[in-house]
Amino acid sequence: MKDQPSATFAGDVSRSLIFHRSVPLPCPYVEGRLERRIVAELSPPQVRSGLFDDLTAAGFRRSHNMIYRPACPTCTACVPVRILVERFTPRRSLKRTWRANQAVSVAVTAPVATQEQYALFRRYQRRRHGDGDMALMTFADYRALVEESAADTRLIELRDPDGALVGCCLFDTTVDGLSAVYSFYDAEQEDRGLGSVIVMWLVEVARALDRPYVYLGYWIEECRKMAYKVRFMPIEALGPDGWRELTPEPVADAAD
Repeated sequence: MKDQPSATFAGDVSRSLIFHRSVPLPCPYVEGRLERRIVAELSPPQVRSGLFDDLTAAGFRRSHNMIYRPACPTCTACVPVRILVERFTPRRSLKRTWRANQAVSVAVTAPVATQEQYALFRRYQRRRHGDGDMALMTFADYRALVEESAADTRLIELRDPDGALVGCCLFDTTVDGLSAVYSFYDAEQEDRGLGSVIVMWLVEVARALDRPYVYLGYWIEECRKMAYKVRFMPIEALGPDGWRELTPEPVADAAD
């Protein structure tokens, strides 16, 4: 990585960051393109100072104790998006999915990795992302993903009536919303729409906490794996002029 000038806010050392630019790597979302990111390490004092809240609202994402945002010189396909919680009402297809999964119980837990979660994570990776780096993650790698966080992080666990774990979502809480970090589910039951159920539960948790937004990360119009995010209208996208409501073409409710 190449060091970049620090982003310093006068009078408060807890709001100082040194950003690095990653080397170009193959883009995991759009074939034939290269990806670069700007990356910085986040500490608990920076979270307490409100810096993490500000960076999340500015389109940054968190992984472990690092925050990042795409900085690709020839591509702007990655668009930060967030659900408008107060106005969100699921359309008919999402209502059907919600009703079909009414028997699922949901718990918000501390970010503690378990072998049960890891087994579900491994099955999800093999079925949905078998050619990706995450499919090679060990339990230690998964534990780091879940537990290494300077932010206020929680887990949602979804269980069937028999107690079987069928879905998880790691998320951060910010001053104005919830930020989905990573979710996975029983991909052998594609028709259940468990990925959509997870997002709708995030909206419900945000409502209970009186947070106006659910940050879903990056939407890439030409990437099918990212298409599901625009099902949760109304949704805002971050562009050069700030956050603006997005009005994309309707997306068919294929598997999550």
